[in-house]
Amino acid sequence: MTPQVAAALIRAAQDARLHAYAPYSGYYVGAALLTEDDRVYLGCNIENASYGITNCAERTALFNAVSEGERSFRAIAIVGSPQDTDPKDAPDYAYPCGACRQALSEFCGPDFLVVAAKSVTDYEVYSLGELMPKGFGAGML
Repeated sequence: MTPQVAAALIRAAQDARLHAYAPYSGYYVGAALLTEDDRVYLGCNIENASYGITNCAERTALFNAVSEGERSFRAIAIVGSPQDTDPKDAPDYAYPCGACRQALSEFCGPDFLVVAAKSVTDYEVYSLGELMPKGFGAGML
C-alpha cells in the first residue's frame, strides 16, 4: 500500500468518525474500507443501550459494502478516539476487535491490509493474517 492510498483511507475514516454514535463509551470510531476496484465504503460505530447490539465501525463499513454487492476488498483504515479529541490526531491506534476480525475474514483473505491510524502520517499496517492467525472464514480458506 502506498503512503498516498493509506493517507486517503485514513482521511476518509477520520470523516466517518464524525458520524459515530457513542453516548455510552464516548469512544468514536471511523472506518474506510477499500474494494478491489478502488471504491471506498465508510462506517462508524453505533452504540446501543443494549451493548450486545452495538455495531463497530469496521463491521458497519463491511456490511454497507456487502449490502451494495461488493465482495472483494483490499484494505481498511480505522481511526478512533474520545469525542473531544481531534479526529485528525488520535492519541492511540484503533485496532479491530475480534468480532470485526472474524467478519472481515468472511470476505477477506490473510493478505487483506488493516491500517490502524493516529493520523495520516502516524499509522501501522498489518495483514489480517497477522491480526488473526489461524483464522477461519470463507476468505481465509
